[in-house]
Amino acid sequence: MLQIHNTLTKSKSPFTPLEKGKIRMYVCGITVYDYCHIGHARVMVCFDLITRYLRYRGWDVTYVRNITDVDDKIIKRAAENGEPVDALTERMIAAMHEDEDRLGVLRPDMEPRATGHMGDIIDMVQILIDKGYAYVAGNGDVYYRVEKFEHYGRLTNKVVEELRAGARVEVGEAKESPLDFVLWKAAKAGEVSWESPWGPGRPGWHIECSAMSKCCLGDTFDIHGGGPDLPFPHHENEIAQSEAANGKTFVNYWMHAGPVRVNQEKMSKSLGNFFTIRDVLQVYNAEVVRYFLSSVHYRSYIDYSEESLREARQALERFYQALRDAPQGEETGLDNDYEARFQQAMDDDFSTPRALAVLFDLVTELNKAVREQSATAGALAAQLKRLGGVLGLLQQTPEAFLQGEDRAGEVTAAEIELQIQARNQARKDRDFAEADRIRDTLAEQGVILKDSREGTSWYREG
Repeated sequence: MLQIHNTLTKSKSPFTPLEKGKIRMYVCGITVYDYCHIGHARVMVCFDLITRYLRYRGWDVTYVRNITDVDDKIIKRAAENGEPVDALTERMIAAMHEDEDRLGVLRPDMEPRATGHMGDIIDMVQILIDKGYAYVAGNGDVYYRVEKFEHYGRLTNKVVEELRAGARVEVGEAKESPLDFVLWKAAKAGEVSWESPWGPGRPGWHIECSAMSKCCLGDTFDIHGGGPDLPFPHHENEIAQSEAANGKTFVNYWMHAGPVRVNQEKMSKSLGNFFTIRDVLQVYNAEVVRYFLSSVHYRSYIDYSEESLREARQALERFYQALRDAPQGEETGLDNDYEARFQQAMDDDFSTPRALAVLFDLVTELNKAVREQSATAGALAAQLKRLGGVLGLLQQTPEAFLQGEDRAGEVTAAEIELQIQARNQARKDRDFAEADRIRDTLAEQGVILKDSREGTSWYREG
């Protein structure tokens, strides 16, 4: 049985969906004012892995991930660029999709945008006002009364009295309490805005997810996920808004991905260790990055470093070399426990490190079967590729991964093939010293040759 660690209960428990055979999941997406960074990639890949596995296990999953396309940061960046807000957001959404596609992240079933749900947002704000959970302040903003919601802080073990003691009201705010948060912001001159019963304005950040998740998945759904920075205040505020407005439990299981550190430090532009996904993919194969992000349990922090990525590359090389050397075959006639062990690992709160360890055991048996020319080799290779596919891995041909794309400063594939031809001729002429020189020269350039009865193949090392 699948066990999930629930941030709300602080414990791991059996997963029981609201509706048998179906799972409704909402994950907080990106605020699209800039290119996605490696921290975004962590969340994207984590919940892609989770979705893939749930579907592999037979559940009908409806996966919703929103886009925040109106926000203070977006308005500020558009003004700095001298471009309309929608031009900036469309460009950044297209870039986000490019990054996801390269990382093998499947598109969500629904990808609602805040600007497309203004009616739903305004309706929910009005319900909260009508129920006394929200109020229109003197400055035209609409605020949520935090202290009216009895269970505020239960997701992150916050105590309202302690929050109140440490809070303060900023200059220009018109809150009743320093804990109250904004649901609707009155428009400033020249800002993008929408009409509402309280005057022109735009939504606060938290209310959009409450409104969009209700629209897409209903008042109550199974799983809500997001990044490590979201439990407080964003998800606490979502719970307060949704449960006050709908009068029902908002979410049954809360899941949060762990943070990304860079060489043991917090990723920050000020520290100069901030990497966008596209920066990383200029240097590393996208599947290497995906493997790296999958190699640590989704709830744990992960340390981004060149050493970690080299290790990920070496691990994938082992998988692909085994697949390259194995014959083609159908996954029939096997009697092993790899799939059962793989499922057991993933059923334990999606433990990808344990699942990958099972795949390494499978590789060991596959290599042995190839050496012994066993009839099971082709079937084992097919099993490895299928189970790897559940994690979104091993989706390339061995040649494509091992040989890679030509990069500046590296010997090209065409040049390598010419050198192999020259080496073959030298061996034919029994000039073994020249053949060895060519092999050693290529090795110095990171290109490893492998001779077999079928000829000479090659791959790039590291």
